[in-house]
Amino acid sequence: MSAASRAPQRSNRALRVRRRATLATGVAVAALLVSACGSGGTSGGGGNTNFVTGTDGISTVAEGERVAAPELSGKTLEGERLDVADYQGKVVVLNVWGSWCNPCRAEAKYFAKVAEDYADQDVQFVGINTRDGSTTAALAFEKDFGIPYPSLYDPTGKLMLRFEKGTLNPQAVPSTLVLDREGKIAARSLTALDEERLRKMLEPVVAEK
Repeated sequence: MSAASRAPQRSNRALRVRRRATLATGVAVAALLVSACGSGGTSGGGGNTNFVTGTDGISTVAEGERVAAPELSGKTLEGERLDVADYQGKVVVLNVWGSWCNPCRAEAKYFAKVAEDYADQDVQFVGINTRDGSTTAALAFEKDFGIPYPSLYDPTGKLMLRFEKGTLNPQAVPSTLVLDREGKIAARSLTALDEERLRKMLEPVVAEK
């Protein structure tokens, strides 16, 4: 076989190698992106929020530079009226979740434990249940994991859409926000949290006077 005839074969082999490498990279990127069940609400961004995102994926905002959370009220899974503004004066942990979401199931036991541990420290946990077509599965979820706090029922994600673009808004399921005692957004995570990261996110805000 002449050198001229071998050249196209080498070229084709090189092309196939590059294509396989590109495909592998694409799969890896996709795997990294599927760190939460799905996006929701408006897109976020730096804007004027002055937030800093650590290597652990938790975004924080210094006191004096925070923006207020929007009005978050409605019916709970049990059909009772709840307004997050009624908890002003306490640190509030908002957790966006769905019974259909595997990362939500993974983090639920940690939220139940930490909520119990902080119950006497002026900390209130509130869930925002989304994309569950009925309350049946969501109530079963809460029972299975011993969730001790209420959850607003938000099947269409309307509450998530109340967060303004450019703020530390919840963009994924699960998402977690920590509101300071003035009802302003102090921290955010867009991925499932274990107990250590949840406490790391919460403790600095609780310590504020």
